Amino acid sequence: MSTAVETQTRTLLDGTAITDHRIEVPLDWDHPDAERISVYARGFRGSQHSPEQAAALPWLLFLQGGPGGKGSRPARLSGWMQEAAKDFRILMLDQRGTGLSTALNRQRLRGMDPQSQAAYLRLFRADSIIRDVEAFREHLGLSSWSVLGQSFGGFCTLTYLSLFPESLDRALLTGGLAPLTGHADRVYEHTYAKMTARNAEYFQRYPEDRERVDAVVAHLRGRAAEGDPVRLLDGSELTVSRLQLLGMLMGGNTRIDSLHYLLEEAFADHAGTELSDTFLAGVGHQISFAANPLYAVVHESIYGQPAEQTQGRGETGWAALRVRDKFPAFSPEAESPLLLGEMILPEHVALDPALAPLAETAEVLAGVEDWNRLYDLEQLGRNTVPAAAAVYTDDVFVARELSLETAAAVANLTVWETADFHHDGIGDDGAQIFSTLLERTGRP
Repeated sequence: MSTAVETQTRTLLDGTAITDHRIEVPLDWDHPDAERISVYARGFRGSQHSPEQAAALPWLLFLQGGPGGKGSRPARLSGWMQEAAKDFRILMLDQRGTGLSTALNRQRLRGMDPQSQAAYLRLFRADSIIRDVEAFREHLGLSSWSVLGQSFGGFCTLTYLSLFPESLDRALLTGGLAPLTGHADRVYEHTYAKMTARNAEYFQRYPEDRERVDAVVAHLRGRAAEGDPVRLLDGSELTVSRLQLLGMLMGGNTRIDSLHYLLEEAFADHAGTELSDTFLAGVGHQISFAANPLYAVVHESIYGQPAEQTQGRGETGWAALRVRDKFPAFSPEAESPLLLGEMILPEHVALDPALAPLAETAEVLAGVEDWNRLYDLEQLGRNTVPAAAAVYTDDVFVARELSLETAAAVANLTVWETADFHHDGIGDDGAQIFSTLLERTGRP
């Protein structure tokens, strides 16, 4: 069902050999003779291994976070990749629709009505991604391999364990234990609470930033009331709700300081009468989804489950917006609004120039009731693949409580819980995290 395209090998400055792999797969795996798309992956061989030595090494597939995240593009191996390259060849996937795979963006969807666009987007969920992965495994001539899934990549790993467990030697998950049942509302009830605590922690660390955020909010409200809203450098309106997306920087250990540095330069003058171009450029870079439109448009659909697994409520229905009403401190109308985490709201789609053409499509996706099944609960309950998961105690994107609930439902999975890292821990000390999980599943 897949067609391989020629590969090319090059070398990074540190001696790491990289090889391009591209295959063609069905857009819809249920209709293999219809439209086909290209899926790309990059292989990495550590410089310590000769080609002959590397040929004997097992493969490790990395599934990136997202949704809509392409594989990492390192200039040299470091962190978890440097550690993994001691024992594995690494395959870095550009999930369908991302990176060098056939793009999924407003241009690709041009000419379709919103219903057709939504139907197309439904083919980019974890089950389709894992079928692409299986095609890559066959392309490499492997009977089995190992997988490391970060965040949404961990969600995909659970789908892999559900659909094709015989293809896996081991499964490692970092911040990626998805809820297996229940409505998307549950996700946001937990993550709004986590973000409330994270906001308090941040503003205790940088109390001056509470004043800065309030000053920016007041400035945005004042300009909007005058009929002259503040605009980012791309020309789109900067609303309070869009400003709140800066809170996604709170999902990391070190990125939280990046937020502080950005807020330090908020105003162009000491009087606070105009926002600086430096700030507007930084905000625009952080909140624009032009580089990964899938992330925003299909974000809640990763929690879409069949109605029998969600107490009869199949549609996600803009869960992040609905649940926000239970946490009024996050309202853009609050006196001192808290910053958001991974909460995508209709306004974030409608006002982003790269996403605005898909706003109606996002509405259609929010109303979908007949989501296909991503997880086989019975199969996970009898899983025999060695699996280990890093659960971050204070993770504001994938809540600890739901992660532990999922862990208890997956046989042969061990949990390493730590409060030393936040959601993107593998970017801070990936070598330690990878090594800890690998030891729990047995080194190859």
